[in-house]
Amino acid sequence: MTSSSQTRLHVDPSRLTSAVLTPPISKSDAQRALVLAHLTGAWPLPDLQREPEHFLPADVRVLRRGIEALRLPPGTVRDVDCADGGAPFRILVTQAAVTPGAHVRLTGTPRLGERPHGPLFESLREALGGSGLVLTEGKPWPVEIRAPERTGEPVFRVPGDQSSQYASSLLLGCAALFLRERRPWRVEITGTLTSAGYLELTVSWLRRFGFTVDERDGRFEVADYRAPERTPAMPGDWSSLGYLLLLAWRTGGSVERADLGSAHPDQALVRLVERAGLRAEPGPNATLRLVGEARDGLVASGKECPDLLPTLAALACVLPRSSTLTDVGILRVKESDRLEGILTLVEAVGGKTVLEGETLTIHPPPTPPRHFAMDSRGDHRMAMVSATLSALSGAALTLTGPECVEKSFPGFWQQLERTGARLT
Repeated sequence: MTSSSQTRLHVDPSRLTSAVLTPPISKSDAQRALVLAHLTGAWPLPDLQREPEHFLPADVRVLRRGIEALRLPPGTVRDVDCADGGAPFRILVTQAAVTPGAHVRLTGTPRLGERPHGPLFESLREALGGSGLVLTEGKPWPVEIRAPERTGEPVFRVPGDQSSQYASSLLLGCAALFLRERRPWRVEITGTLTSAGYLELTVSWLRRFGFTVDERDGRFEVADYRAPERTPAMPGDWSSLGYLLLLAWRTGGSVERADLGSAHPDQALVRLVERAGLRAEPGPNATLRLVGEARDGLVASGKECPDLLPTLAALACVLPRSSTLTDVGILRVKESDRLEGILTLVEAVGGKTVLEGETLTIHPPPTPPRHFAMDSRGDHRMAMVSATLSALSGAALTLTGPECVEKSFPGFWQQLERTGARLT
């Protein structure tokens, strides 16, 4: 597709029908598993080999290309385009820094260059700079890394208040260094950790791949490794399941690949919608559906599940009472300013918002409009949330920039068509 300023998609939800909907594999899980497969000799990941290439989230493809570059023979300069992938970029920065003798140049979109990465860079310089790490920043690109052949004190120190991705990236770096040096490496987090569920997801994957991780008072130490009997399987993506579960609730359908034992933070949707009167009903073969009648509003926090807040905001627009989202400031530094995106979305369907500090109250519209328009601003989540709200409310949508869903859910529009929505 062309750029978002030229591409528009019209969504007509007037004839929705029941369907079984399928999410992609989990982007967050796959990214962690890719790194660990690379480190432990389980490369390439069998589940990713079986998944159709066009159905893999773009961020997963970006990270896989980056790791393939790191696996090239020593002495070659590796150039890696991270596009707009914040997690792939931050993971690759650390993996490049702990790959002995690696020389890597990372680039990305202007928006990715604007997002905060400084705490991760400073942590790597503090831990490895004295050993010879060279990490230089362009304005904003490229970020160039020359990794040292040796290391010093086995600890990374990083603040936790901006993003848990820094700590996750460094903890995956600890796994690489443990395997290389056979001595424990740790991450020490200062301050309050935001989005702690994503770091717990990282810890979960380290343990599934055979690492021993000790946790105590903001310290996470990779202390041992024993190869597992088999490579862990990939679950469905809970961020994508959020949109699909709401679509299934609206149409009486169900979703596949719904692993209720997943450690993904966005599985919180199953619990959070209960307050509104909905409940999850498991079926055979990891299927799931939402049932019940909406009778109240929602309450959710950006500290627990920031990527889920736009999805919950869409649901809030069709609930009978007001909803409250707290700790929403983190949304401003995502692929777009998602807080501004939510305000625009609610206003577009006739609802009202009240923002007081870090707390956003959403008042649903008395009557949904027949049509509304949204610009994705290149943000995959805002594109899919807008389409989800179209289906939930019955209002037709004109969306500018639908192609950005490739980042996390390349087959989203095909899944929406399964529900009977007409796309033109």
